Amino acid sequence: MMAAQRVIVGLSGGVDSSVAALRLLEAGHDVEGLFMSNWSEDEEGYCQSAEDFQDARAVCELLGIPLHHADFSREYRDRVFAAFLSGYRAGVTPNPDVLCNREIKFGSFLDHARRLGAARIATGHYARTDAAGRLLRAVDADKDQTYFLHAVPAEALRHTVFPLGELHKTEVRALAKRAGLPNHDRKDSTGICFIGERPFAEFLARHLEDEAGEIEDLDGRALGRHQGLTRYTLGQRQGLRLGGVSGADDAPWFVAGKDAARNVLLVVQGHDHPALFSRRLTAVEPHWVAGVPPAVPLECMARCRHRQPLQPCRLEITGDGPLVVNFATPQRALTPGQFVVFYSGENCLGGATIATVDAPTAAGRLQSRPVSA
Repeated sequence: MMAAQRVIVGLSGGVDSSVAALRLLEAGHDVEGLFMSNWSEDEEGYCQSAEDFQDARAVCELLGIPLHHADFSREYRDRVFAAFLSGYRAGVTPNPDVLCNREIKFGSFLDHARRLGAARIATGHYARTDAAGRLLRAVDADKDQTYFLHAVPAEALRHTVFPLGELHKTEVRALAKRAGLPNHDRKDSTGICFIGERPFAEFLARHLEDEAGEIEDLDGRALGRHQGLTRYTLGQRQGLRLGGVSGADDAPWFVAGKDAARNVLLVVQGHDHPALFSRRLTAVEPHWVAGVPPAVPLECMARCRHRQPLQPCRLEITGDGPLVVNFATPQRALTPGQFVVFYSGENCLGGATIATVDAPTAAGRLQSRPVSA
């Protein structure tokens, strides 16, 4: 690990960030903690920020390190939440975790830590960096979080330490228990703080105006009614309420697309229906960790969602146009608004926002269309 420095660790109250602080202390660094409040407590009371802060404070008391508290809720609302709502209004499915990392956890947090005199920041993310400033996949492939970190600026990565990058989750739990950390067996948090435990559709309904409309199959047959296009995403099965469709078998229905002009939700029957699979997408607003795009065409690996096994693909860039990604095998439920992230070996090259997907029709032919717009 690096020479001893003053490092401020972003503490969430969870076991991962706590063990990150523990490892830095054991390596001889001057360690302090910082708890970030990214969602106002008056936002309907669903965020567990107060409970998380108490867990972070208990860890700091055990480790004997100071704990700072910073409120980034305004920055989060302006830079992350506003984009989240804008994406849903546009008919796509945004990923706020990527924006939160870029704008808050490695933006506002880093700036605040520098004002507190820190040489570096650290987090409990499962990722690695090297001396060349590259972002590398974590040793624990199942926990690797580089998908969420691909948009973090290179300057921020150069001032960040990932103490868990060489560890497996089981080792992290064991270290926490051995050190007597009070949260050693705390369940991992999932989902987005501002949504909390409530149903996702319920949350969106509080912030977006929805208009009910028809649900149709790809032949234009009306099957039922949806509650608003913003409530559905590609490949979704739950919430369609399409049991017992006349002339159809008992196989479940899945969202295959949205016709925003007619306010129609398009569905197909069967998890492996051809209309749910695509080989080609275009992507926009790329961010390259190295600061410059790779030489193209490039044969590399990619994933379009967290924990998806890496998929072989060919990456092309045409002038000032979007990235074009052709996969070796069909990919299920590629979703505009989400991110495609590229890898070469252990190296995370960067990523871009999925704009359009070439989706098979029921007849098996390809038509280029933004399937969520």
